[in-house]
Amino acid sequence: MAEMTWRERAFRILVGAAALTVLIAGMRTAASLLVQILLATLLAIIGAGPTAVLKRRGVPTGVAVMLVITGFVAVGAVVGSLIGTSLADFTRAIPAYESRLNAQLTTVLVWLGERGMDVPGGGIRDLFDASAMLSAIGQIMIGLRGLVTNGAVILLIVVFMLLEASTFPDKLRAAWGEDSRALVGFERFSDSVKRYLMIKTIMSTATGISVMLLLLVMGVDFPVLWGFLAFFLNFIPNIGSVIAAIPPVFLALVQFGFGRALVVGAGFLVVNVFWSNLVEPRVMGRGVGLSPLVIFLSLIFWAWVLGPVGMVLSVPLTMILKIAFESSPHTRRLAILLGPRVPTDTTDLPGAEPVAS
Repeated sequence: MAEMTWRERAFRILVGAAALTVLIAGMRTAASLLVQILLATLLAIIGAGPTAVLKRRGVPTGVAVMLVITGFVAVGAVVGSLIGTSLADFTRAIPAYESRLNAQLTTVLVWLGERGMDVPGGGIRDLFDASAMLSAIGQIMIGLRGLVTNGAVILLIVVFMLLEASTFPDKLRAAWGEDSRALVGFERFSDSVKRYLMIKTIMSTATGISVMLLLLVMGVDFPVLWGFLAFFLNFIPNIGSVIAAIPPVFLALVQFGFGRALVVGAGFLVVNVFWSNLVEPRVMGRGVGLSPLVIFLSLIFWAWVLGPVGMVLSVPLTMILKIAFESSPHTRRLAILLGPRVPTDTTDLPGAEPVAS
């Protein structure tokens, strides 16, 4: 086969870039529908594990799917009710928090002025504007609450996906053969995605419960709301835990002062180090993950494409893309570029030479 000329390669690159631009533009246009489909897909992947367990115990497929969906509905109803109530109460309480913060800032400015330090009060107040600081978090929570409370379409999609999942492997075997390379790659991809999402969901749940208990003990208002926020944002490594800590630490500062806020911040640090840096790598494997740059860029990209909810979905979507790249030797190089560190074993890449020991 003749080697492509530079003109042909340039043409292919331009066509690929044009197709990618059209695809991204279409995703932005259909963001509201796409968010529902993506969330339904993630829920279906998480629910596939319990459905398979029930089927192995002799439960019919339809009954197993309905039991899993019932569990999703129960959890969604509780989460939607708690988030809705807490968010409404928190929104009403923001003016009171602002007045407390202004009083504290006035005290600080007077103290600094007595010591000869002339600090512009307007600039400090703008920096610590409670409404501005919490507006982004409120938008995320409102978006998540909307998905939870208006999830009939999402659950319907999940039902059909779970029903289809029971026969899809058999369809692949019939279409490509029992020993097909495509089938092996798909099964590897499917198992990796299921394992990643299941472990990440369990770790995020543990993080959210730990944060809720911490804030409950420290007396910070709305611990349930901040626990759910920590659960959702834990899907964003590193950056998510910092964003989740800002509102409760800020609230502790307004309620109790600098000392309690410092303790709450230290508690967040301990919780996230324990679950995200100690437990999760041992369970999931240290080679699983994304580089910090990829995390940051995916956060910006998916938030731009899908809106505030895209921030929560950004890392799971990028991680699934990385797992898909890992499932094929021809795209494993791209997975290495997305990963957090340089792998020691690259002998299964096309054209790779065994590394001498």
